Amino acid sequence: MLRPEFFQSIVEPAATRPKLFVIVDTEEEFDWSAPFARENVSVTAIPETVRLQRTVDPYGLKPTYVVDYPVAATTSSAQVLAAFAHDDRCRIGAHLHPWVTPPFDEPLTPRMSFGINLGSKIEHAKIAQLTEAIVSNMGVRPRVYKAGRYGFGESTATILESLGYDVDASVIPHMDFSHEDGPDFSGFNPQPATFGEGRRLLELPCTVGFTGAARKMGESLHRAASASWLQPMRAVGILARTGALNRVMLSPEGNTLDEMKALTRSLHQDGLRSFALTFHSPSLKPGCTRYVRTQAELDAFLGTIDRFCGFFFGELGGEPTTADDLFDNLVANGRGSGHPLPNSPIPSLQS
Repeated sequence: MLRPEFFQSIVEPAATRPKLFVIVDTEEEFDWSAPFARENVSVTAIPETVRLQRTVDPYGLKPTYVVDYPVAATTSSAQVLAAFAHDDRCRIGAHLHPWVTPPFDEPLTPRMSFGINLGSKIEHAKIAQLTEAIVSNMGVRPRVYKAGRYGFGESTATILESLGYDVDASVIPHMDFSHEDGPDFSGFNPQPATFGEGRRLLELPCTVGFTGAARKMGESLHRAASASWLQPMRAVGILARTGALNRVMLSPEGNTLDEMKALTRSLHQDGLRSFALTFHSPSLKPGCTRYVRTQAELDAFLGTIDRFCGFFFGELGGEPTTADDLFDNLVANGRGSGHPLPNSPIPSLQS
């Protein structure tokens, strides 16, 4: 479990223009409701990233494809993304799915799908092999890491330092996976932060927050409404439909354009200046995820990304960036100021 003092906030000046970066969990296709299986290594959705690139290129956005082992180890998928990277149209990072990443020294169980439960030796070995596959097959050294299933912990941080990574993008604020033996990010928020013992690394959490009239009660009210005895009453849905409280992620997966805009406006008002647009690569091919089942839904999915970018760079006056550029600007160049927070893992924005 992460210690409260593990992260140090980065204060971005209020006059800073908001920045948008894209993180794509670039992975094999599998049934999210089925048991984990080592043989699920199909990567047929990767060529569909061509349409994503056509959508974001006009805005100057360069997605960071955090790729897992099946993507990096399959020549066809590795070549597609490497071509974008060498044309300076994207960045390549790493994404650990332990169940399909060698060495396979752990039991295949749901608990072991979180990297932090592997033990530091196995977790290190898997991230090292993933990194080597990316370097060998894609010709780039990844600087950005995102744990599959958000399975990031202090052991992960030590490993990332030792392997030369600069950025982690694993934290997902206001989410708790402890009932699955996973991490608990309750009390976290999307503010960038630094971490690391030997050198400073940058944490860029997923952009998750609350909208609605009761948003200042945010996490506590949402947690109360999520109680098991209230689930038959669909209390969380009632709060969202009535406009009282809605937990939103800056993602076209399961969130509407209006919800994404509302979240962005609220967090921008609260002082956030770095926004992460995130989703999974299988959603770029109809039938691979529940979010995109048909060609029409894919068109709508990409249309949501397009219209959100128009909003962000138009109405909000934002500018495009990448996760590694944010590291260079906020950490390596010393333009961000880190402040330790005694009682909160990442300092609370108003919510």
